Amino acid sequence: MTNQRHASTTVLATLFSAMLFHCNADTFTTVPIADAFVATGTSSDNLSGDNFGRAGSLTVEAGNLSLGGFQSVLEFNLSSAQSYFNSEYGAGAWSVQAVSLVLTASPHPNSIFNAPAAGQFGISLMQNNSWVEGIGTGGAPTTDGISYNSLTGTYINNATDQALGIFSFAGGTSGTATYGLRLTSGVVGDLAGGSDLSLRLFPNDTSVSYLFNSRTASSSVPELEITATPEPGTLALDLSGLAALLLWRCTKRSQEAA
Repeated sequence: MTNQRHASTTVLATLFSAMLFHCNADTFTTVPIADAFVATGTSSDNLSGDNFGRAGSLTVEAGNLSLGGFQSVLEFNLSSAQSYFNSEYGAGAWSVQAVSLVLTASPHPNSIFNAPAAGQFGISLMQNNSWVEGIGTGGAPTTDGISYNSLTGTYINNATDQALGIFSFAGGTSGTATYGLRLTSGVVGDLAGGSDLSLRLFPNDTSVSYLFNSRTASSSVPELEITATPEPGTLALDLSGLAALLLWRCTKRSQEAA
């Protein structure tokens, strides 16, 4: 009888540990399916109609700097994240707890960029995902994808785009930083629906000049980290199931002892 009770206790402990593990937060990481920087250029070198979708770096630079202003856009497909959390917790039985953008600073690779400098930048969720990455580079721009003119004239919508936070760049040309994004209705909705999500990075002061690796860099590409947990109803079902199992075990032991 002692051995049977020990075995029952071991089984219950194993099941309870598995349930606790299942209910822990889990994180899924994905990389962009498209990204690009856009530039204003200067009065003598107008870059506002050019595309830079295949450059090895992205950048955010204040518009008053000597070589003009820069913004960057990144697009992530969230269908894999949705599928992952559905498989972990059940279809739609999970909630987003945190979303972070991970960027790695890069050296100054091209004369079109301003020198790296500390400052602040903002991140917003773009509602229009129809922009095209293009194949232009810093040394050979093209006109087949998103440009500064098309970003500001077509893809930005201040009435519907959502602010995800203002962040600080300490300066430098190396090191990885993680930026926690605001969980707006658009971000949560895109994740729940497995949709595409476009982020715009823009200067928020007069000094920032932040270069970081793009998705075509040889390593340390941008990442979106998504953390989710099961809905409370899922946990309640797990606990109910465990309680039912405990009751069954206790009843069985009582019958065996009688």
